Amino acid sequence: MSGRFSALLRRDLARLLLGGRGGGAVLPILFFLSVAMLYPFAVGPDARLLARTGGGVIWVAALLAAILPLDRLIEPDIEQGMFDQWALRGISEEMVITVRVLAHWLSFGPPLMLAALPASALLGIDAQTLRIVEIGLLAGTPGLAALGVTVAALTAGLRGGAALSGLLVIPMAVPLLIFGAGSLSLGGESGLALTAAASLVLLAIAPFAGGAAVRAARG
Repeated sequence: MSGRFSALLRRDLARLLLGGRGGGAVLPILFFLSVAMLYPFAVGPDARLLARTGGGVIWVAALLAAILPLDRLIEPDIEQGMFDQWALRGISEEMVITVRVLAHWLSFGPPLMLAALPASALLGIDAQTLRIVEIGLLAGTPGLAALGVTVAALTAGLRGGAALSGLLVIPMAVPLLIFGAGSLSLGGESGLALTAAASLVLLAIAPFAGGAAVRAARG
């Protein structure tokens, strides 16, 4: 079982990191940094305003960056019959979805946390706030990955599924955004705990909801 898990993880990581038409892991990072660069031009040179709102901007940029590869997460494998082949080999849809969530997170979560360092300099975020932002991203981005994979499975095979998945993820990710960005004003620990709790719930739901959606799309 561990050999199958690692083989699937290597395959998914190679596809998500190297990309193809979706630009791999580079495009979400460039998008994330672009938001951080443009935001100061939008609100003006007020350093106090930038520092006060910068953490929330980083969270919104992280959500939008996580949405970019949704069209590559599930639908191509359904179209190519990969889930049928895995089923013949005794690999369940739940296992594939679990691996896909991990691969999706590895492809954008840690890179976004690294990209938050230069973004914090652009936004004038101090070291203490940056620490809370980084811990929040570590706690919340796995939930964003689980949510993205689940919604991608639910919309696979639908006309305009890529656009629909983005529209569904944004409102469903609101609790994570509220808790993650709110940790900057809730004293840190309580907001981070709520972020981690919401993320764990999404991680627990994703394999079963995503697996059921894939079986329905295959049928």
